[in-house]
Amino acid sequence: MNFDFDWVDAFTDQVFGGNGCAVVHGGAVLSDALCMAYVRETSLVECTFTGPSEVADFKVKYYLACREIPFAGHPTIATVAALRHRGLIGEGLLRLETGAGIVQVELRGAQIAMTQIAPQFGPEVPVDLVARVGGLKADEIVGQPQVVSTGLPFCITVLRSRAALEALTLDTEALANYNRHLGQDSDMMEPFWVTLDGATSAGDTYARLLLAPPSPAEDPFTGSATGAMAAYLWARGLIDSPAFVAEQGHLMGRPGRAEVEVLGPREAITGVRVAGQGRVVMSGQVFMPETA
Repeated sequence: MNFDFDWVDAFTDQVFGGNGCAVVHGGAVLSDALCMAYVRETSLVECTFTGPSEVADFKVKYYLACREIPFAGHPTIATVAALRHRGLIGEGLLRLETGAGIVQVELRGAQIAMTQIAPQFGPEVPVDLVARVGGLKADEIVGQPQVVSTGLPFCITVLRSRAALEALTLDTEALANYNRHLGQDSDMMEPFWVTLDGATSAGDTYARLLLAPPSPAEDPFTGSATGAMAAYLWARGLIDSPAFVAEQGHLMGRPGRAEVEVLGPREAITGVRVAGQGRVVMSGQVFMPETA
């Protein structure tokens, strides 16, 4: 079974920046085991597998190395960039069928903007429990960490300083305790850490996501968490404007940037618009076995 693929760097205007994702065209027919094996082969955090849809323009399936997830941000940008690279879409509006529902995407020039679904605000998580996951003292955290999802749940955790953000180290034992506390939700991701200063003068926020094996140790740019983070900051009054620039990946040498806008008033958010660019790095064919 042969499939075309495109490897795309998302949330960047140059190759070897932002976050990479391999898009396997027509691969939505593959088994979970094959899709996860492919992600492990690439050593990327996530890959996508596309197919036809009866309710949207395309179906997109998202995989980590260890499981399928309902939605992911940078792979959505990458998938749309790959579809455009193949001449399968043009400018304008596009609808994608995902495990989290229909995601609307708009293409205007180099920019790809996705509108993530209205946030679901989940449980607040004890400060000391989250702090231990990142190897921090509890007083480095500002306010109350909370699980928020715009398609994929993250515990949004605001840090007091960039120094604290850069000092993060993942404690896997503390992460196991954190997962047990939250009921080991199959879709729950690691905490998303953010400061209210950019990595550069152009940014308004700067974030990191440390990952547990078998994923790579850190995600260069996390579009789904960026949407959840934006909803959290706007709802809690931690940002003055619903539109801002989010940065991530600079400490890894893979700087990423997104233009973010929370839609709706603080008390009734209807969605989050997350926009960025994607650059195709390589294209080719995947030669899949017929069975995993």
